[in-house]
Amino acid sequence: MSFLGVDASLTGRRWVGPGVEVERATEVLVQQTSLPLALCQVLARRGVAAEEAEAFLAPSLRDLLPDPRSLRDMEKAATRFLAAVKARQRIAVFADYDVDGGSSAALLLVWLREMGCAATLYVPDRIDEGYGPNDAAMAELAASHDLIVCVDCGTLSHGPVAAAVGADVVILDHHLGGETLPDALAVVNPNRQDEDGALAHLCAAAVVFLMLVEAGRQLREAGARGPDLMALLDLVGLATVADVAPLIGVNRAFVRQGLRVMARRDRLGLAALADVARMDTAPAAYHLGFLLGPRINAGGRIGQADLGARLLACDDPHEAQSLAEKLDLLNTERRDVETAVRAAALDQAEARGFDAPLVWASGAGWHPGVVGIVASRLKEASNRPSIVIGFEDGIGKGSGRSVSGIDLGAPIQRLAAEGLLIKGGGHKMAAGLTVAEDKLDAAMARLSELLAK
Repeated sequence: MSFLGVDASLTGRRWVGPGVEVERATEVLVQQTSLPLALCQVLARRGVAAEEAEAFLAPSLRDLLPDPRSLRDMEKAATRFLAAVKARQRIAVFADYDVDGGSSAALLLVWLREMGCAATLYVPDRIDEGYGPNDAAMAELAASHDLIVCVDCGTLSHGPVAAAVGADVVILDHHLGGETLPDALAVVNPNRQDEDGALAHLCAAAVVFLMLVEAGRQLREAGARGPDLMALLDLVGLATVADVAPLIGVNRAFVRQGLRVMARRDRLGLAALADVARMDTAPAAYHLGFLLGPRINAGGRIGQADLGARLLACDDPHEAQSLAEKLDLLNTERRDVETAVRAAALDQAEARGFDAPLVWASGAGWHPGVVGIVASRLKEASNRPSIVIGFEDGIGKGSGRSVSGIDLGAPIQRLAAEGLLIKGGGHKMAAGLTVAEDKLDAAMARLSELLAK
């Protein structure tokens, strides 16, 4: 059926208007809330009932913040973290190199600094070390630290956690867990196999924030006070949007309150980055996803992996300005690299066809720092789950992006278990993988088969 006389979009997709159920729900919303018709149509499409409309449009942490202890191992993680702070033990933060990892690390670094503690930041190099903890880095950190906190990574890192001899390891993550967990002191992850999935929409920074909420609770019970957590919500909101976490439940409150905090420009690194990105209006979700996020990511993609986390945790205005300018320059270089890879990947994927369950492309020398962005472009062009892989010396490192309703992380994890991938993991909408060149075709065929179901 056509809608307003239009049958298809410019890309050829069929244009379908709202169904009878949505129209009826819209009428009910208009009658019971007195909100504008256009807004009620959006709410009806999202399944928001009339009695929920006010809370949906003005989400508050007071109403939506979950009990941190509803997550397994949370109390244990916060207790060990506070014990390290009280005893002035040596703490290391091992973080992923994207915005979520950088924000997660900055949350801990800033909180610890306000408690009079310093911590070691370690962010692995994307090319030399790959995603997540590795044996050598964890062993080295364990030799000089009492506690290692892995943020936005670690749930599948059995070997590296075992290599951290002499140190306790706490994992704060959100990536899909396997059937078994690493032998860490605590693994806090709403996407563990033994969780109920009620908080599966949280990004890693949100999990870290909840751990700090629990730490604050334990401090108050002991008659002490911790740092102001509300002032840290700009980092949580940034990570939520940049990691494309669904804006449902408490995530909406995180972003809403985070934007308010960010507008105060108290975070030196974000203020400097907003200036170099030429932001001249109050921050909105658009700015987080398309101006600030890509620049913070640029360090991990093609530059120095820890630049983003250092910027977000920075408390020196001169250093903040220098880091922001460096990230802005790296982002320009990243766009040039991405343009070349995107053109080649689109040509290859189009030749293979956009109507398959999986759209994918691979090439020698494609920079691993941009394959995730290019996978997003393929997904947008095809409306299909997409994978882009760059090969170097017979080993391919790739990233995938999915579409609504299709879980990409689980089948990639399954391929790794079946031996078709060297390693792989992620979550429903995004995943990463490493594959040998001689197994590429078999792996992509198997992944297509799983996605088709």
